[in-house]
Amino acid sequence: MQNADPLELQKFSELAHRWWDPTSEFRPLHEINPLRLEWIEQIAGLAGKTVLDIGCGGGILSESMAARGADVTGIDLSDKALAVAKLHLLESGRRVDYRKESAEAHAAEAPERYDVVTCMEMLEHVPDPASIVAACAQLVKPGGHVFFSTLNRNPKAYLLAVIGAEYILNMLPKGTHDYAKFIRPAELCRWAKAAGLEPDELIGMGYNPLTRVYRLNRDTSVNYLVHTVRRR
Repeated sequence: MQNADPLELQKFSELAHRWWDPTSEFRPLHEINPLRLEWIEQIAGLAGKTVLDIGCGGGILSESMAARGADVTGIDLSDKALAVAKLHLLESGRRVDYRKESAEAHAAEAPERYDVVTCMEMLEHVPDPASIVAACAQLVKPGGHVFFSTLNRNPKAYLLAVIGAEYILNMLPKGTHDYAKFIRPAELCRWAKAAGLEPDELIGMGYNPLTRVYRLNRDTSVNYLVHTVRRR
């Protein structure tokens, strides 16, 4: 059984043709990508590194890391998203190895292959996020970096990320997120430690609806990112 929700795959597959349109439903991904890219770059240094992007979708983060000189592999289970990602390479001229494969299957095939593993905005969409975290730990080299981003589970996150973003501001399609699948930082850090990953930094990402600007901050109550290092 693949660790994937068929309804989630269908939802993103139906929108896949709009992945690279910065005015589409994927506008938030385009706007936060420079923030998460710089954060990863500052910590891990991407040039010359082997990088795996889990849940790569249409390839926004994958391509930007390749542009920084990384040797990037992107995996996803959506045929349509991967087709869009591969098509966009013809326009951008970047080099990314896109594959239809689950994190767990790739971990069995390529243990300890990567210097850096990213799993961004994905954990809240799968049935067993702890299994993805464990796969990340298998895939990264000892001493390597694993980066996660997801949504906290609390009333504030529900009001802002679901009611606010999907129903009031219309930043995301209605039904994009299932609040029951949101993950508290303590849960994610516990799964990481159990898999052999040491949490190193926990930061938040905030959005100002007046200025329409995202920024990294110390408020992890809604969107947050975690950097971990695999213990040797």
